Amino acid sequence: MNTSASFEGSSSPFKFFNFDFTTPVSEKIPNLEDRFSDFVQPTQDADLLRQLSFIPGLKEILMIRQVHALEHATVWVLSESKSAYPAKGEPTNVQLDNELLGGLSTEQGFYLYGEVNISDLRRAVILARHRLTSGEWDLAVHPRCGTNLSVAMLLTAGLAVGVHLLLPFRPIEQIIGLGLAATTAAELAPDLGSMAQRYLTTAIPFNLTIDNIIRTRDVWGRDAHFIKVGWQE
Repeated sequence: MNTSASFEGSSSPFKFFNFDFTTPVSEKIPNLEDRFSDFVQPTQDADLLRQLSFIPGLKEILMIRQVHALEHATVWVLSESKSAYPAKGEPTNVQLDNELLGGLSTEQGFYLYGEVNISDLRRAVILARHRLTSGEWDLAVHPRCGTNLSVAMLLTAGLAVGVHLLLPFRPIEQIIGLGLAATTAAELAPDLGSMAQRYLTTAIPFNLTIDNIIRTRDVWGRDAHFIKVGWQE
């Protein structure tokens, strides 16, 4: 999911009415990850918690956002391990998703669903945290996250209500409007869902420690591994 691009200019500057425009493109257009790093600081959640500790449930909210990112990154790392030997000619820098794996985040840790060796899982969790805190923030975003579904539902409902109010109250116009609303929502939801994950529902796990990994069942009785985490300032 990490993408990068570089631009090389010619040796002679472009001149227009004797004004010299020689500023490198890399200075004009900052890299997206660089802009993101401007407000991602290792101590930001800890500082926020100290300043607003009187708000009930704030620590749980901050913690679940970090757990959510760690859950996504762990699934990515495990998916990569299952695809360690790509077919000849295939790119090796493309994130591959193992759809047999899934997760559920809580403020105490996260459940991981799917068949996985506990030793592989332990290594994956540690590596996922290291990669996230080292700058691989794209690992915090996952296309199968429930955030994407929630965004899609809200967007579809909002657009449907909008076209219902704007278009004439005749069956044909209303049906066409609903179709356009659903199509537009389907096009916009993936990108908006990724933005919601990156800026709202996940956070880089700078404050998480990996306490324990056990085989257990969730509240619905499904088999899972539970990765218990702790909070450190």
